[in-house]
Amino acid sequence: MTTVVWYKRDLRTRDHGPLSAAAELGEPVIPLYVVEPGYWQLPDTSARQWHFIEDSLADLRRQLRRIGSDLLVMHGSVNDALGRLAAAYPIKRVFCHQETGGQWTFERDNNVIGWCQERSIEFREWQQFGVVRRLQDRDLWDQAWSAVMRAKPPAVPERLIMPADLARLGTVITTPPTQQAGPCPDRQAGGSQRGEKLLASFLERRCVGYQYNISSPVSAVRACSRLSPHLAYGTVSLREVYQSAKATGQHSNSLPRKKRSLTSFRSRLHWHCHFIQKLEDEPELEFRAMHRELEGLKSGPGDSERLQRWQEGQTGWPLVDACMRALHLTGWINFRMRAMLMAVASYQLWLHWRNPALHLARQFTDFEPGIHYPQAQMQSGLTGINALRIYNPVLQSQKLDPEGEFIRRWIPELQGVPVDLVHTPWLMTPAQKERYGGNTYISPVCDHEHAARAARKAIGEFRKQHVSARETDRVLHRHGSRKGPVQRRPATPSRESPPDSQLSLFD
Repeated sequence: MTTVVWYKRDLRTRDHGPLSAAAELGEPVIPLYVVEPGYWQLPDTSARQWHFIEDSLADLRRQLRRIGSDLLVMHGSVNDALGRLAAAYPIKRVFCHQETGGQWTFERDNNVIGWCQERSIEFREWQQFGVVRRLQDRDLWDQAWSAVMRAKPPAVPERLIMPADLARLGTVITTPPTQQAGPCPDRQAGGSQRGEKLLASFLERRCVGYQYNISSPVSAVRACSRLSPHLAYGTVSLREVYQSAKATGQHSNSLPRKKRSLTSFRSRLHWHCHFIQKLEDEPELEFRAMHRELEGLKSGPGDSERLQRWQEGQTGWPLVDACMRALHLTGWINFRMRAMLMAVASYQLWLHWRNPALHLARQFTDFEPGIHYPQAQMQSGLTGINALRIYNPVLQSQKLDPEGEFIRRWIPELQGVPVDLVHTPWLMTPAQKERYGGNTYISPVCDHEHAARAARKAIGEFRKQHVSARETDRVLHRHGSRKGPVQRRPATPSRESPPDSQLSLFD
């Protein structure tokens, strides 16, 4: 009998429950990855994501060959791929990790389960990290997460039995047609080997000062672990990252500053799973507001010209535009800047959250649906339990890029503009523009301070008229963070958010 180990967002051999369990059976194992054209036509997927996966598949193949096996890569639907396998081999089991994705992958997984049930094939899923499927009580989540993080990872199999003549069914990895997000020449490369090297360099030296250096786009490039795409596609194990960070921080030779930095880093791993749990518990968050009564805050997508200028890095606010241009060419930007981009789109530009969220998803090499959609909504003021965070793009620029280093790197129109003017180039006189340049940089799309005040007022009035205590309490009970039983709260906006240094996408 043969077991199929179906790979999804878990492209590694280390800490891989399904692979380890399949090997222990002592029967042939088929490691399978299916390139699904339907998935790559979704509006939140892009070529940069695929190319990271492509790198990772090549690396996974090398890992599997070291233990006597290989990776079977097939194209089409998973059900069709399994059907072809079942026609050639006596398939008895399908093992895989749970995936918290969007509606498309949820329905795909259900179809695979149904296919297996119809043929009396055992289908079994493993929990990959601290997200709990069918969680009954959010009050117990933190305890469950800690138990997973402390558990000993399963060992890499010493040897796999590979069915005969497997290669004839497909090994060639070809690029599916994808939603395009533009060229990404500086994107991170995929694969477990690269992820493990990043982790080693971070734990050895880059982590020092982590909690202080991750907010600025200048320092974050090195201060952040840069493991986010590797965690998103499972080329490294979040549990092993957590355990390695904890062991390094507790080592007798670690300096106090390093210990504090790694404690902060581990808290981000906790929040990584905290946000994915939100989408796991309520998959509808991909499409509608977390606080259902806030769905009616904006009736349409908003001004298409404003959306386009935001997407192209042409808002006229230097830090906003520099971040978008950097993201377009690298596939990555640090969390504080991600939050600012989403908040500016939602408040100053008054765009419905969905189109900006989809655009950013396509730009992110490290797109993780369970983090992205709840975060996009939180930065848009749609949770009902978080304080509004309306970022002032000028103050953020002056604070996080005080010398204009990041701005000048990504906005060549402003390379000659001095520090005291680079954050507000629209205030330059004609004579200053003639002297320093900046004539070709676009004027702001609107007065950001006036737009922020108008947004705050509109949201406040909407909440007074349409937001109920009952719905706010539902959101808090289902998604609020806590380590003990949740306390009932009024419908007024709460301060559920921890400090910005903790509340984040994992970056």
